[in-house]
Amino acid sequence: MSDRHLAHWPPGLPHHLSLPETHLYHNVEVSARSFPDKPYLIFYDTPISFARFKDESERLAGYLQQACGVKKGDRVLLYMQNSPQFALAYYAILRADAVVVPVNPMNLSEELRHYVSDAQASVVFVSQELYTQVRTLLREGRQTGEGLQHAIVAIYSDYLEAPTDLHVPDFIRAPRKSLDDPGTVAWPDALAAHHRPTPMTGGPDDLAVLPYTSGTTSHPKGCMHTHRSVMYNTVARGIWLGSSPDSVQLAVLPFFHVTGMQNAMNGSLYLGSTAVLLPRWDRDVALQCIARYKVTGTQMISPMVVDMLSHPDIESFDLSSLTSIGGGGAAMPEAIATKLKTLTGLDYIEGYGLSETMAATHINPVRRPMRQCLGIPIFDVDARVVDPTTFQELPRNEVGEVIVHGPQVMLGYWRNPQADAESFIEIDGKRFLRTGDLARVDEHGYFFMVDRLKRMINASGFKVWPAEVEALMYHHPAIQEVCVIASPDPKRGETVKAVVVLKPGLRGQVTEQDIADWARGQMAAYKSPRIIEFTDALPRSGTGKIQWRALQDKERAQHASAPH
Repeated sequence: MSDRHLAHWPPGLPHHLSLPETHLYHNVEVSARSFPDKPYLIFYDTPISFARFKDESERLAGYLQQACGVKKGDRVLLYMQNSPQFALAYYAILRADAVVVPVNPMNLSEELRHYVSDAQASVVFVSQELYTQVRTLLREGRQTGEGLQHAIVAIYSDYLEAPTDLHVPDFIRAPRKSLDDPGTVAWPDALAAHHRPTPMTGGPDDLAVLPYTSGTTSHPKGCMHTHRSVMYNTVARGIWLGSSPDSVQLAVLPFFHVTGMQNAMNGSLYLGSTAVLLPRWDRDVALQCIARYKVTGTQMISPMVVDMLSHPDIESFDLSSLTSIGGGGAAMPEAIATKLKTLTGLDYIEGYGLSETMAATHINPVRRPMRQCLGIPIFDVDARVVDPTTFQELPRNEVGEVIVHGPQVMLGYWRNPQADAESFIEIDGKRFLRTGDLARVDEHGYFFMVDRLKRMINASGFKVWPAEVEALMYHHPAIQEVCVIASPDPKRGETVKAVVVLKPGLRGQVTEQDIADWARGQMAAYKSPRIIEFTDALPRSGTGKIQWRALQDKERAQHASAPH
């Protein structure tokens, strides 16, 4: 790997990190001892102190061990929205020397079945509004003796203890319903049992968290992360972004996803700082919380920033406490980044990472960020752009596949040696992860995303990168969102199609042909979308990413079923 990026390394930061050789639960113990009465979490104006967090997580860990039979290394599902209970359950599982399996709360029963069987889990922490998705699996498990045997059921309103003028969604306020299924226990009853956990025996190289990939091409795959790999990014992100015990994070990204998990939940706990929780995105509540709690930093995906900046009264909120706003997943549109800079004086700090790397491998330097850029490799990361066939490193500005080596890279995929064989390569005696992402590196060592390797469109032999076309399309004043896909074409093989969401009020004033005509003047003819389709909304994943593959699969299915 070139060291060109070191010229832009954040001043005062080391190139190498020495990590604590500890179990992740050690962070709970240290922060509870150092800041016992300080709020770790704030949930609709209800504070949860570090001391209370330690006490309740230990009681839940004891319940897992003594009432549910959880042993070291067992996998436990965690299936709920951002809440105090999510964080408590996460650390209770770790305190029991077990492994956290976070599950997207948008998943339904049949999707959940894969997590249960693949992770071989017998216990689930679940919120009440999602329990209906668990019930059938629990009943089946109790009948057969295999699969789910225990469910600890939480209601979010248990932690609405303080009066609040914030808008609280109905599903958060919902009262408790009775539980009559064998194997279920209400969260307060698990706490009230006052079981104490056995001493921890796990260490930095034991399995800690098993986040699953999004599963766009097949069943989701579990990514095996140790206490060491999770700790690495917990520490690294805080140091890179200049966080401290005085920081206050607004937690709007979901905790089941590695970015939300690492930044606001694990990062705040490690630092002894405070996280203000939102179970779901709500721009009004987000802005109120930033002003009320003097929030210093937040991670947001670009649609959240777009929504927040479009608030008609945004200038009435005091955002002066903010010192950092960042995120990843998709490049921030230039116009939105400019508006954010004008309003707050802050650059949107983009980063890059994967479930396989427990969040970031790249982050932009805070003092020298580049827009629509992945950033530079952070501490101890060797990242290269290589030819995806020969794995030879490519010259600067040539497009190739990103491969990464570093302390945050997973051990491998859970029970999937074939996926490991396809995803890891050895170069210069180092084990590199193939990301499947295409990028280029500029003359300063900054990485710029081009697209997914599998997303390339082949139009009459020309390679078209949808992300590049999308970036150009965003310059049209009527386009709110756009997703570019391939449409089968009998002459060209594939042609470029753009699925477009127009800005409010412009439907009927702009036609598909208007957009197509405009696009031809903005880019090479082979890249320009030949087909424009208007839609009211683009499909999104649980983390807010546009699901291009869903649109692509729909397009191919329509062509396959059409008469020829």
